[in-house]
Amino acid sequence: MYCQPRHLLVITPACKDLRLWFRFIGSDMLKSVSPTSKGEAAISAKNGSIKLVAGNSNPELAAAISSVLNLPLTKASVRRFADNEVFVEILENVRGSDVYVIQSTSFPANDHLMELLIITDALRRASARRITAVIPYFGYARQDRKVGSRAPISAKLVANLITHAGADRVMTLDLHAAQIQGFFDIPTDNLFAAPVMARDIKEKFDLSKVMVVSPDVGGVIRARGLAKRINAPLAIIDKRRERAGESEVMNVIGDVAGYTCVLIDDIVDSGGTLVNAADALLANGAKDVYAYITHGVLSGGAVARITSSRLKELVITDSIQPTEAVKKAANIRSLPIATLIGEAISRTAAEESVSSLFD
Repeated sequence: MYCQPRHLLVITPACKDLRLWFRFIGSDMLKSVSPTSKGEAAISAKNGSIKLVAGNSNPELAAAISSVLNLPLTKASVRRFADNEVFVEILENVRGSDVYVIQSTSFPANDHLMELLIITDALRRASARRITAVIPYFGYARQDRKVGSRAPISAKLVANLITHAGADRVMTLDLHAAQIQGFFDIPTDNLFAAPVMARDIKEKFDLSKVMVVSPDVGGVIRARGLAKRINAPLAIIDKRRERAGESEVMNVIGDVAGYTCVLIDDIVDSGGTLVNAADALLANGAKDVYAYITHGVLSGGAVARITSSRLKELVITDSIQPTEAVKKAANIRSLPIATLIGEAISRTAAEESVSSLFD
């Protein structure tokens, strides 16, 4: 049975039968497919099948995202040679696929960054149709401008490395500075943890007694956004930093007396700012002080500093995999963000709006 090429416009009886059969099968399949499945079918036709690849930075989050999307993680080997060089091997066919690489560039930042770059290169050489770097925590983000005459802009360098490694787009969470999106020459989606935090705050507190507080002037826009979501007043802490890694709270702008204060920020590193802020707020009459921070870097003795402070509770997301010390801390709690990132991945794959997630 031989079918003539379509451009000759010659249809034999056999071809006609085949066309009718495909038409019947196709219509029958469409009737049995749910709206979500229709979207997935469109994705497969447009950008290839969806694949999730995880590095070693946060396997727990990668597994949770995989569960949310009901997609298995692609089999891959990410390991070290004897001299600590990174070696990556993708153990499944990804040719023509829409691949999402889940990898935070958290401590050890350089190792995890190299993993991300080499995974991306491996996928590009394996003919993946599109590669999206999903970076819940974007390391080096605090080096976003020159601070001296001969200082680097490391965040821009990292953006260049990710782009030249072969990433087609980037998805990240609560960038330290929004302008870092412009450092990339590829599409970049900056997700916000505010909806997740707002939901938790609404469930936990009497909102009439809550005041949102920005721990410094630079974080006012972020704090204001969350205050608007929960319809709460806003206070600001005027902070003067004498030297790197140390902070001194100078003044609280706003009347916090009698309120449960909720500090909002993107990164907690040493924890000094939060501890000093909590002391200042309590000294000004605040009832209790909580902190909601997106990225729990918590380096050095930060966990001990937080647990021994007057801070009632520190709530972080799992953008960075919590250490055992963080998990055991009595006043540190983690919010899952797998659902948020999973939904963003689903929308990206379906070529739908991601920004509408935060409307």
